[in-house]
Amino acid sequence: MDFPFTGVIPIDKPPGTSSRRVVDIVARACGMRAVGHAGTLDPLAMGVVVVCVGHATKLVDYIHQLPKRYEAVFLLGRSSPSDDLETPVAEEQDARRPTYDEVLAALPPFRGNIMQRPCDYSAVHVNGQRAYALARKGRDIDLPHKAVRIDHLAATAYDWPRLSLDIECSTGTFIRALGRDVAATLQTQAVMESLVRTSIGPFGRDASLAMADIRTETVEATLLPAVAAVPHLPQVVLVGAELDAAVRGGLVAGPVTEGSPVAEHLAAVDGSGDMVGILKRHSSGAYRLRPNFRGVG
Repeated sequence: MDFPFTGVIPIDKPPGTSSRRVVDIVARACGMRAVGHAGTLDPLAMGVVVVCVGHATKLVDYIHQLPKRYEAVFLLGRSSPSDDLETPVAEEQDARRPTYDEVLAALPPFRGNIMQRPCDYSAVHVNGQRAYALARKGRDIDLPHKAVRIDHLAATAYDWPRLSLDIECSTGTFIRALGRDVAATLQTQAVMESLVRTSIGPFGRDASLAMADIRTETVEATLLPAVAAVPHLPQVVLVGAELDAAVRGGLVAGPVTEGSPVAEHLAAVDGSGDMVGILKRHSSGAYRLRPNFRGVG
């Protein structure tokens, strides 16, 4: 199917609106239904939401592989069922007030690959239901820990009760849970007061389109090519008979680089630099387009 628009566009979402709302506004501006986002941002949060348009909606899973960066502010000595200000906040009686040095000492164990328990108020599925739906009914929730990666974690300001953290992490990390767990290490509690997603991979907030400015002409002017969504994948150019074979669903040979690991996924572009799709490694060692922007698959 041919789309009038194909590509990705970073949107700067304001607080108080959902990621779904952002998608709906972009879809109306494009006059298209094939629009989606790569990574939900809670209504209370603000910052970068990457919206995929046309064939680029097939790249959402690859965008999820990109790191996300956040600026978060937590209130120590407080707790809430949702770990933020969405639900009633209770102040801890005689709360322990850690020193700045203690805060700094608490952070290193949370860097790298860690196991994290998701928040009760989250979209995680529990026996076919969302955890937040069960939490709102007062049900006890047993959420297993999950593996996440914290590439960067630094305290940028601390003045009791506010603690500001700068975080770069993998998709699936719960920032509210990170603040909750850091506070527990400091023998206190925490709720998230504010959250700003400053970037997703190369998509920064400073180069994002404000939601209030979304119109057909601004989307067209700001839309980035689909290949911009996969900067972390090796790129291969397909031309001539090789391009024709790939588009028809055939196998094509991948690049051979001595001493380098074999890539499982490659970003395929044509001679003009337009994206053709993702080449996935076949059991034979060759590659096949999946997804294929121009043909089958």
